[in-house]
Amino acid sequence: MLPQAFYSIRSERQLIEQLNYNLLFRWFVSLSVDEPVWVPTVFSKNRDRRLDGNIAATFPSAVLNLPQVMGLLPDEHFSVDGTLIKARVSMKSVRRKDGTNEPPARLLATG
Repeated sequence: MLPQAFYSIRSERQLIEQLNYNLLFRWFVSLSVDEPVWVPTVFSKNRDRRLDGNIAATFPSAVLNLPQVMGLLPDEHFSVDGTLIKARVSMKSVRRKDGTNEPPARLLATG
């Protein structure tokens, strides 16, 4: 799913399609040139199973505790707005609660 996030691939089905012909993606997921790519539904089921399991919580901490990574991390505190990361939506997909189809008013930059 990292190539999907890094390269703005919109769906898992498109990710699987990219794996069929993109050698970089094949290398990233350890598929050789002649290996068959997963079926999209199998990919989705395996992703759900892994996220429901323990790996989703242990993988980030294992990576952050590697000696090579610890040298790259600053000692100071920083914050990330997780709602933007979690949402991954565009303004085109936002719908008004009142049911009207009017787009939201644009904010004017002052300066």
